Amino acid sequence: VQLVESGGGLAQPGGSLRLSCAASGFIFSNYYMSWYRKAPGKERELVATISNTGSSTNYADSMKGRFTISRDNAKNTVYLQMNSLKPEDTAVYSCYVLLGGLHYWGQGTQVTVSS
Repeated sequence: VQLVESGGGLAQPGGSLRLSCAASGFIFSNYYMSWYRKAPGKERELVATISNTGSSTNYADSMKGRFTISRDNAKNTVYLQMNSLKPEDTAVYSCYVLLGGLHYWGQGTQVTVSS
């Protein structure tokens, strides 16, 4: 199983970034996928989850209306569109999948929101 994130970087407050997570080593279309984030000094936090078909999504309250999770099962990729970014969104963002009771994480991509 491999999860590889990309798309992080520096954004200004109010700006946008789109993260991608390319998955391999499992049947991507069979599994729910999630994005988590970890900020310095804080616990890891669930950002959003998407069902295997993409028909259902869930978000943490602080991300609702600003972030959008989506997936392309033909490309084995899950995305996180982040709009109206705030300094408190600064964190390492990682994608996640639960397979057969085992937890898999990507290496993460740094998002920094600062003027």
